[in-house]
Amino acid sequence: QVQLVESGGGLVQAGGSLRLSCVASGNIFSINAMGWYRQAPGKERELVADITRGGSTNYADSVQGRFTISRDNAKNTAFLQMNSLKPEDTAVYFCRTTTYFGRTYWGQGTQVTVSS
Repeated sequence: QVQLVESGGGLVQAGGSLRLSCVASGNIFSINAMGWYRQAPGKERELVADITRGGSTNYADSVQGRFTISRDNAKNTAFLQMNSLKPEDTAVYFCRTTTYFGRTYWGQGTQVTVSS
């Protein structure tokens, strides 16, 4: 089992920045990729960015160049630095991890609201 706890969400004006954190606990040695997803009201959950244990990253086109995902394997933590935020970035942001055994775990989510 892996537990994920997100933090760092909040209310910010358009053009502003936020940094999300996701701390993993439990069977941390099984963790491979960590990622951030988001879900806006009335929309499906979508990938924002993910990163493998080795540091390879992948971004949604909508956030490329504005968001940066990183991780600190020693602290079992993933980060999402979000710059130049737009109102359309408003959503609940979820941390997700996949293990080497093919299991997926989700955090509870953190609300990000960008005002225009």
